[in-house]
Amino acid sequence: MTRRTVDVPALVASARAGSPRAVARLISLVEDGHPALREVMAALAPHTGTAWVIGITGSPGVGKSTSTTALVGAFRERGLRVGVLAVDPSSPFSGGALLGDRIRMQDHALDPEVYIRSMASRGHLGGLSWTTPQAIRVLDAAGCDVVLVETVGVGQSEVEIASLADTCIVLLAPGMGDGIQAAKAGILEIGDVFVVNKADRDGADATVRDLRHMISLGDRTEPGLWRPPVLKTVADRGIGIDEVMAALDKHRAFIGDNGELRRRRERRAADEIEQIALGVLRRRLGNLDGRAGVGALAARVVDGTLDPYAAADALVERLDR
Repeated sequence: MTRRTVDVPALVASARAGSPRAVARLISLVEDGHPALREVMAALAPHTGTAWVIGITGSPGVGKSTSTTALVGAFRERGLRVGVLAVDPSSPFSGGALLGDRIRMQDHALDPEVYIRSMASRGHLGGLSWTTPQAIRVLDAAGCDVVLVETVGVGQSEVEIASLADTCIVLLAPGMGDGIQAAKAGILEIGDVFVVNKADRDGADATVRDLRHMISLGDRTEPGLWRPPVLKTVADRGIGIDEVMAALDKHRAFIGDNGELRRRRERRAADEIEQIALGVLRRRLGNLDGRAGVGALAARVVDGTLDPYAAADALVERLDR
């Protein structure tokens, strides 16, 4: 099937002017891996680097979508343009998102200053779509002041959001064993702000206490390091959201002052470059003929006539020709 041609300059100009349809089209090009994507990214590059990227993660059932909705409202009260990337589980049949933006965050669906997009994780174990960094870039260039990235919620693989966000919010809830899960999953290392949602339930104070104790045992209490606050919210009633916003502001100022914001963004760009390069290499591997490809080398490794390191070296040599 022939792909539709894309007028990249016109599309980028429309997105920069605030057209939701143009933004949607650009993100679709990202998700589809369209041939025009290189031109799109080159056109967007001069307009990126201003959006504050906030990751929102946590186990299923802690209220991520409700909390995201509450934060969108708080940022809109400040007059800021907000983008939301809600990374959902993938359909095993179509690869698309099982949960759509039409059934979530309805309070903001008609606000022209809020752009909400559901993206499929497509089985990516980190809870994020591999296209998420470039979708963030689209929203950044389209004039979003804040981009909220809500992850799918897949337990121990959630730590990947830390490499994508300027500030990472970890949501927990009482009575779900989240304190133990946090220690197991390395969540303590990635959270910049911890929020115990559904704090009107029994056990909320104990969850806060346990979290604060675990944080005090780590290396994040050393002088000069950011010490993550542990806050309580009831997001569906807006309780505690002001305190979360204040903590987010403090963290942004902190990492801006000590250079950590720049370091995080450089690491994010490095990861994005690496993923793109690996994608190019995989395509080149797939284009090798049968005698030179991975399959033929794998057969020799199984037969014992070649070791895997020598096979990898041979493959790299063939790619270099």
